[in-house]
Amino acid sequence: MVENHSLASTNNRNKRLLWDDILLILTMAVLAGCGLVYEYLLSHYAGRVLGIMESTIYAMIGLMIVAMGLGAFAARKVTCAFNGFVCLELIIAFLGSSSILIIGALIALTQTFPELLGTMFNLPPDAYPRGGLFKQLSFIAFNSPYFFGLILGFFIGMEIPLIARIREEIHQKHLKNNLGTIYGADYVGAGIGAAIWVVFLLSIDISKASALTAALNLIAGSIFIIYYWQKLTWRKTLISAHGVLFLMILAIYQYGNSWLSQMSNLLYLDKVVYSDKTRYQQLTFTQRNMGPLQGNIINFYLNGRLQFSSSDEFIYHSYLVSPALAGSARHDNILIIGGGDGLALRDVLTWPVKKVTLVDLDAELIALFKAPHEKLPRPLADAISTLTAASLQDPRVEIIADDAFIAIDKLLQNQHNYDAIIVDLPDPSHPDLNKLYSVNFYARLKQLLVGDGLITIQSASPYHAKSAFIAIGKTVKAAGFSSVQQYHDNVPSFGEWGWTIASKAGAAPLRRLQQLPELPIQHHWLSLAMMINAFEFSRNFYQHSDSVPINYLGSHVIYQLHQQAWQDQQGLNDAHLQSGTIR
Repeated sequence: MVENHSLASTNNRNKRLLWDDILLILTMAVLAGCGLVYEYLLSHYAGRVLGIMESTIYAMIGLMIVAMGLGAFAARKVTCAFNGFVCLELIIAFLGSSSILIIGALIALTQTFPELLGTMFNLPPDAYPRGGLFKQLSFIAFNSPYFFGLILGFFIGMEIPLIARIREEIHQKHLKNNLGTIYGADYVGAGIGAAIWVVFLLSIDISKASALTAALNLIAGSIFIIYYWQKLTWRKTLISAHGVLFLMILAIYQYGNSWLSQMSNLLYLDKVVYSDKTRYQQLTFTQRNMGPLQGNIINFYLNGRLQFSSSDEFIYHSYLVSPALAGSARHDNILIIGGGDGLALRDVLTWPVKKVTLVDLDAELIALFKAPHEKLPRPLADAISTLTAASLQDPRVEIIADDAFIAIDKLLQNQHNYDAIIVDLPDPSHPDLNKLYSVNFYARLKQLLVGDGLITIQSASPYHAKSAFIAIGKTVKAAGFSSVQQYHDNVPSFGEWGWTIASKAGAAPLRRLQQLPELPIQHHWLSLAMMINAFEFSRNFYQHSDSVPINYLGSHVIYQLHQQAWQDQQGLNDAHLQSGTIR
């Protein structure tokens, strides 16, 4: 009888240990996924704030890994692993859910405070206090993502040692493969977390993603309170803290994106009238009232970078479109790379085209400009419809929502050819865009171009990013185009801006334009003489062009030149004041 009772007791204990192990291993896997998501969340947001996506992501992940190592050492100082773990999950859930909102608030405060002081003391805008202490505070605010990455990584690093200690305490002995088991769960969980980030979290608001992730930390702490109730002290305090934090996370999930948008909107010079997030980028429209005679000026931003202003976008787009079409022999079939806002397309459709193919990655952005009244406030939608002239709805237009780098391969496989190609991509401010400024990309576009056609490429600022501008021209030349030339003019919203134009064969682009008696299609602003004069640069502009490298696929040359140029010209912080000088 005693033996049966002892056997039953042993079986019960083994079952209990098995369930304990399952709980701890599953918890470690879930928390590892949460930790990886926090790395991605902070890296992603920091990349938006600092505008240097690739280096910011690498720096953030590296910093958090170092901090996790320090946290693992610090975990030895925790007296009670059970109490320590529950408190740890509270701290991580709080930091994980609120850090992005705190970062946004710090940036908004430091950027708007000088303006508030200037308004209070009736100072002119150029006398607002932005130097000295204010500049240092702004620097701290913009780099605060690294601080939160450091402290969040520190606490995440304490999880594995505490889980390992709890497991050994439960088994009441040293476990030979304890760390191997815990680390195995950690690696698998991190992989699952990465998959969830890519498939789901990346497509939702960043505040919702942080709230959902923090909720898992809170659930882990709550389960430990229930399951290991007898081993805990401060039970009522821990339960109360979990309840309060649950309400906070719920509020962040519900209202966090609205709060973050309001704080981000403070960074724009004009009134934000619409803001939304697609899978790929943040869209923002601002409006400036110019009085009853001039109406409103609409500015459109992607990830805080100005894409166009309704006051002068016609200058940019006329230079992008008219030289290529004026110098091409035919206009039957035109290809536009980028330009999902439909403005370059609008100008192309004023020519006698039979078909235009537009390739842009962001289907949601295209849909917004194609049918603005379905999402935008009516006054803004009316303004956008007027700007685009319903170009995206024209039956001659075929829209391909795909990565241009991949889409052009499909066009080549189907043996498409185009009389002219317009490349209207954002500046190479992100590593993913750099490949669209490479020899490989331009060489494949050359195959799509008919023998007597021309290609034009927006090429950043020859003043602010001179080396990047020259590098684009040299890269196009390296792709095999027979004649490559560059031109420039002032676009008030951007400053001095430049374009590259190339021919596959035959006469050089400028020579073709010089042979025209007038523009085949008259433009309301641009004249043939202005277009030809735009090819003139200062005498020594290309003096050191031999030292400018060519951008081969994977080299990141143009991306690095562009990033360095803007940091040198404006300073890292000034680039985020939405002054309208970054495209």
